[in-house]
Amino acid sequence: MDPDDLVLTPGEDGIRLRLRVAPGARRDGVVGVHGGALKLAVRAVAEKGRANDAVLRLLAGVLGVALQDVELVAGGGSRDKVVVLRRIDAAGVRARLREALAPRAATR
Repeated sequence: MDPDDLVLTPGEDGIRLRLRVAPGARRDGVVGVHGGALKLAVRAVAEKGRANDAVLRLLAGVLGVALQDVELVAGGGSRDKVVVLRRIDAAGVRARLREALAPRAATR
């Protein structure tokens, strides 16, 4: 569950990040890292884009960026998604995710 294992791909439009999402969860949160993708859980159900909206809000909040700086670019109808992150660099993404995962690690 180390953010250093994330595959962050820089591009002209920002940093691309792969996600694995579990909609309909008990609570919203960062679950971990697996296979180079960030695992997230959201309470919203996968209906009419609700889960996608929840994912974008969760990521923006965790990463400390504006909602418009997180864009879903692939996987709108899938659990596997790709987002583009703007106004944050790879080191910033890893640092913020390390903070988000720290309480989970401390309770184990």
